Amino acid sequence: MSTEKFIVFQLNGQEYGASIQQIVSIERLLEIVPLPKVSDFIEGITKLRGDVIPVIDLKTRMSLPKSDETDQSRMLVSLVDGVSVGFLVDAASDVIDIDETIIEPAPTTIKGINANFLSGVAKLEDRLLLIIDLSYVLNYEELTEVKQVVEEEEN
Repeated sequence: MSTEKFIVFQLNGQEYGASIQQIVSIERLLEIVPLPKVSDFIEGITKLRGDVIPVIDLKTRMSLPKSDETDQSRMLVSLVDGVSVGFLVDAASDVIDIDETIIEPAPTTIKGINANFLSGVAKLEDRLLLIIDLSYVLNYEELTEVKQVVEEEEN
């Protein structure tokens, strides 16, 4: 029996999970500098421990309604194709162990969510957890755009 650790986070009241192996750190929201002429889901850039990192609004990216930031809002920092990227979430509540046998393939259609982002659904005792693969949240063109944002800011 194999278990994996997942970070549980919320977007508009729905719980999601991401493999802890994809998360570098969980940060409180920092000042985000908006950028001109970038895709709408790129919230801007922020400085984290001396590095400039792009910030992605996960709700906008997943075509979910936007909501206001709160004291619970967090930024999940993940390495995507060698680039540190911050993903905005409403809250990051805990880390749980999930037995891989209870993770089922993601349904191909979940209202309003691109199925490419979902790697599965974990059926826990009291709730369903949608498992997101952060490495697939950005497609190749979007990842290239995010990398360019970082390069321009560093130069």
